[in-house]
Amino acid sequence: MKKITSFFTLLCCLLAISSCRYDNYDEPQSLLTGRVIYDGEPVCVRAGGAEFALYQDGYALHNSIPVYVNQDGTYSAVLFDGEYKLVRMGNAPWERPTNDTILIEVHGNTVQDIPVTPYFVIKNASFTKNGSKVTAKFTVKKVSEGAALEDVRIYLGETFITDNNTNRASLSLGSNITLDQEITAEIDIPESLASEDYFFARVGVKSGQASEYCFTQSTKIE
Repeated sequence: MKKITSFFTLLCCLLAISSCRYDNYDEPQSLLTGRVIYDGEPVCVRAGGAEFALYQDGYALHNSIPVYVNQDGTYSAVLFDGEYKLVRMGNAPWERPTNDTILIEVHGNTVQDIPVTPYFVIKNASFTKNGSKVTAKFTVKKVSEGAALEDVRIYLGETFITDNNTNRASLSLGSNITLDQEITAEIDIPESLASEDYFFARVGVKSGQASEYCFTQSTKIE
């Protein structure tokens, strides 16, 4: 009986030591940040709608680290120092290049912008509140030669995070628009926003090559 008790005591001690060693691993301290850019400007998306995958070689586990792009085109990840491979994933509102991998050396706080080629972009967007309506002015430009325009849509929302999933009102202009020329369109302000001190507006453009929209920045309307 004493031998059995001693065995279990020893086993518990070993498990406790193992647990302490496991818990004492350092947590990652370095911060990788940057923007998704085209022509020097951030490419805005639906919050969490586009992502990258990070890989670090030389470790037993080679699972990818998902990095989601914020709606303003920025991203961030807390990592260990070292060399990483960043892969631009498909189904985003930009082309997936043949060489879709970027090598990034992370040491402390590291900034790395990620260049992409959107299918379409929206330029010179402005919004004006006129009584019970918002007037939007903008220009749609085609960037990717083989892209097919599927939809252009105006969104109104209660918060900065306004997109095709989170909004209070939307207006589709379809695909029958003229590229490279200023477009003017009006959207009704819904009752749920009419009494608010402010709300947000943005425009999205979608190609037939991806399920995600490319957006303008969210603009505060007062």
